[in-house]
Amino acid sequence: MEAITKLLDTGAKILQQVPLSLLLLFLAFTGLGGAILLYLALFIVAPVPRSPRGSEKGYKTILPDGKRSEVKQLPCWIDSWNARKQLARRKGVPLDPKEQMEEAEVFMSVVVPAYNEEKRLGGMLEEAVDFLQREYGDAHSTPEKPQGKGRNNTLQATRRGWEILVVSDGSTDSTVDQALDFAREHQLSQYPVPVPGPRTPHPIHSTHIPHGSIRVITLEENRGKGGAVTHGMRHVRGQYAVFADADGASRFGDLAKLVEGCQSVEDKTGRGVAIGSRAHLVGSEAVVKRSKLRNFLMHSFHFLLRLMTPPATSSIKDTQCGFKLFSRASLPFIIPYMHCEGWIFDVEMLMLAESANIAMIEVAIGWKEVMGSKLNVVWDSLGMAWGLAILRASWAFGVYRRN
Repeated sequence: MEAITKLLDTGAKILQQVPLSLLLLFLAFTGLGGAILLYLALFIVAPVPRSPRGSEKGYKTILPDGKRSEVKQLPCWIDSWNARKQLARRKGVPLDPKEQMEEAEVFMSVVVPAYNEEKRLGGMLEEAVDFLQREYGDAHSTPEKPQGKGRNNTLQATRRGWEILVVSDGSTDSTVDQALDFAREHQLSQYPVPVPGPRTPHPIHSTHIPHGSIRVITLEENRGKGGAVTHGMRHVRGQYAVFADADGASRFGDLAKLVEGCQSVEDKTGRGVAIGSRAHLVGSEAVVKRSKLRNFLMHSFHFLLRLMTPPATSSIKDTQCGFKLFSRASLPFIIPYMHCEGWIFDVEMLMLAESANIAMIEVAIGWKEVMGSKLNVVWDSLGMAWGLAILRASWAFGVYRRN
């Protein structure tokens, strides 16, 4: 103990003899070195999304004769957006907000990330096409003429057409076959055989759908849910784009509420985001029946979100619900800058929207626990916490940036 005391006294005397300016210089260099090391560490561990491969830029669908199409080229709004952005940069002028995106071809695009979902995908698609066809119909059909004038009637007149992009995320089962078989049955038959789902275990009704309305994209290897969603969002043709989980846990009919909510917060350029939320279910049987460990991890993650995300994102009560809607005008401010391909990608989407001053609204939706989740509660929760820390630090220190 005496030796330690003498050592501390000696150190204190040495520090007293060092000029203050030299001491401050030493502290400055130490801080700078630490910041450089932290930046390099983040640069190494921060996720970098891989570029889409050639085969992943195409899709298959069902032709009018019921045969599977050859691989067709996907439209890619992000390519034309990049070209316009580069041209504006060469001219030394900002990209005109009106030129951010080309016109939509349909009203609603639905992106469904699917990894080994052969057992659950059909039921989700059944519920989805029933709502989409009833609400939006065929893009080439003639809508009924609305009565009166005004923005609501104009929107109603243009709400025509929909598409579903099923993104098979390196599936090793028959997910792709199930999606295409579903499309064939519902295209060729006026009275398709209905597929049971989470809310309709014994369905008696099914929906005939337009040819080519379901497109199936195959990723060569698994990228993660975030990677599959981002890939699908690059190729949407809709005025609005929503991603929905393949298990059908979210009540698809509540998409109408998301559209209404999004339109209520859109700015003058049409940018807005609507977030499906299960926060109102906290305390309900659906949540209470979960294990204490899962509920504890859920609350812990929400606490970290409040600490580590900017104000608008941290105020969202349910960031992880797999049912989020984006207006077409908002996509160029979010999708090109995505990095996370795992479970934490939702948070990055919301942070990017917030950084671009895009208004967000949380909308309560119906939700049902569905068996077969691929989420490992403990390990994936730890992974999400780690991913959140890396994500926040990478944006804060400039490892990630808007180019």
